[in-house]
Amino acid sequence: MLSLIAFSTFAAWGWLTLLRGGFWRADARLSDKPDPAAWPDIAAIIPARDEAETIGDVIRAHGAADYPGKLTIVLADDGSTDGTADIARAAAAGSARAFDVVTVPPLPAGWTGKLWAVENGLKRAKEIAPAAKYILLTDADIGFARDTLSRLVAKAEDENLSLTSLMARLDARGPWASFLIPAFIYFFQKLYPFPRANDPDDNMAAAAGGCMLVRRDALDDIGGMAAIKDTLIDDCAIAIAVKDLTPTTKIWLGLANDEAVSLRDNRELSSIWSMVARTAYAQLGFSPLLLAGTVIGMALVYLAAPLILLTAFWHWNFAALFYAGGACALMAYTYWPTLRLYRRAPWETALLPVAAGLYTAMTIASALRHWRGEGAQWKGRTY
Repeated sequence: MLSLIAFSTFAAWGWLTLLRGGFWRADARLSDKPDPAAWPDIAAIIPARDEAETIGDVIRAHGAADYPGKLTIVLADDGSTDGTADIARAAAAGSARAFDVVTVPPLPAGWTGKLWAVENGLKRAKEIAPAAKYILLTDADIGFARDTLSRLVAKAEDENLSLTSLMARLDARGPWASFLIPAFIYFFQKLYPFPRANDPDDNMAAAAGGCMLVRRDALDDIGGMAAIKDTLIDDCAIAIAVKDLTPTTKIWLGLANDEAVSLRDNRELSSIWSMVARTAYAQLGFSPLLLAGTVIGMALVYLAAPLILLTAFWHWNFAALFYAGGACALMAYTYWPTLRLYRRAPWETALLPVAAGLYTAMTIASALRHWRGEGAQWKGRTY
């Protein structure tokens, strides 16, 4: 039985390495493209709810963008009580970019707060930036480099992309974040292999909500935010809807280095735990069967092989040790590119099974929240 478990783990890693779209290569990066003949107008929509800590830096970064075309920035203030809107106005005061704040009406039934804020931001953008060809959907805690928007637009124009997205570099300071954040990025890539999402002939679609440059006509064609108004994982929902518009619609998702950086502090375990537990069970379709399968699968894929190696002196099953060693080698080999992106040491590949165990616990916690009627909690709201 031990040999069979070890072989199954090794086979699983062989499949992940060879047949899961090369997700682990972590090589989808924003490359430089020729400048377009004319730089299109852009409207940036930033939903915000009590974001006083980061909104000033974010607005200043957008205002300092070296984008040669017209950029209009719309902050959708969703009932903030900490002065978010005033801080944003002060930060925008020194910029030549057009800036506006829209006060989001009370949340109607059936909508999530973020999407309702985005919907109201889009309505305002149509009024003050009617010629905008692209909509930049971003978050109130994502800081852009000066040239990021120009490079995103150049890529979108050069490759005729309806959606161009970057997974922002997350805060990985401190022992918890440096341990868990690279694993989070690795698991996201495994769940949504970027090469497959970027292939127009593949039905896989994904995006990262902190940085999504979307053609306005594509947003209109999918029905705007109303089409996905109750979804918790809204970025991927938008990507799926856009990619499904026509058989030739193209989207692109890549990994940011310093082009887009999250300013949200992840140094406490509770911050990462809340981020994952908020939507993990939604990712499983609120299915107890999928939850059970996920827990069993994570145990088999990530925990079985290292446990077999660590208990070798109890069983001395050399066939099991051979397969377990191969599984651990493939695990480390595929994790290393993501660790390198976050400037971590090679030996930290050995910590992936421990991180997997913690993320499994977070997923279980997400299900428990749902079963207790607490749902997904964010900024004082429960969905």
